[in-house]
Amino acid sequence: MIIIVMGVSGSGKTTIGKLLADSLSWEFSDADTFHSPENIDKMRRGIPLSEADRIPWLQDLQTAIKHWLQESKNVVLACSALKNSYRQFLVLDSERIKLVYLKGSYELIQKRLQERSNHYMGEELLSSQFYTLEEPLDTISIDVAQPPQIIVQNIRTVLEI
Repeated sequence: MIIIVMGVSGSGKTTIGKLLADSLSWEFSDADTFHSPENIDKMRRGIPLSEADRIPWLQDLQTAIKHWLQESKNVVLACSALKNSYRQFLVLDSERIKLVYLKGSYELIQKRLQERSNHYMGEELLSSQFYTLEEPLDTISIDVAQPPQIIVQNIRTVLEI
């Protein structure tokens, strides 16, 4: 199974994804590592990515997902997956790929980004993330205001894993 933990920057995808993967003894992967150096540089400078910037990134993610599925790997993937079209592109098998949406208010996530250091996604891109976000309707939605361990337990309970 592959669990894609999605949401805007600062929602806790990496933190929750790592905790969830550890609790399951699964592999963890962060979609940020699939970005080109050019994309990372743009985001570091506060420039939102264009659709053209995202296409190679999404293609690389889809290739990795295909590989994980072929090898029957259990993976937790932290990935923004902000648009429905991106999610459709990545969810190649709805039985074996599950989406978990980390949902939070703009204010809460902005506060988290202000407190975060050593990451290229700053709070100046948050409004473009919320603007781009197409909230998923057919997935597990988790309130990110809860403590991380509670969030992980809620995900495991809903997915029965």
